[in-house]
Amino acid sequence: MGRRNLWALIYVTVMMMLIEVESSLHRVGGGKYSWNSDVNFSDWSNHERFYSGDWLFFGFDRTRHSILQVNKSSYEQCIDTDFIFNVTRGGRDVFQLLEPKPYYFICGRGYCLKGMKVAVTVLPQPLPSTPITPVSTASTTLISSSAFTIATLSLAFNAFLL
Repeated sequence: MGRRNLWALIYVTVMMMLIEVESSLHRVGGGKYSWNSDVNFSDWSNHERFYSGDWLFFGFDRTRHSILQVNKSSYEQCIDTDFIFNVTRGGRDVFQLLEPKPYYFICGRGYCLKGMKVAVTVLPQPLPSTPITPVSTASTTLISSSAFTIATLSLAFNAFLL
């Protein structure tokens, strides 16, 4: 492979890594401290759109509630043992949705039986040419990662080859 082809391959690889990805922070239940038994989490999640890379924010009283990532069966039966991951840290906790798949969360300590559980279905990140249109709710905040523009890198790359 010639030197020019090698640099072209490196350039394309860097471009693919620097494509700007949009992710959202979803406030579970819609409010600042809404991980509680007064929220209809099924209704909330049905009105949100989740993409891989998005974040869930759980605001709650950590002395009363917890957040456990569980499988579908544990979600449906409110089983808080043998969980996948304990998200609970300090009462204002986040969880990143890394893969396009369903995720299930419950509150332990018996609160799942009072409706404190949420299921979210995560979609693949849209292609960069497709504009991301977040659902306009008070519980979603768009977070944009910073990246160099393709035009700037293209100019730098062309100047390097000369």
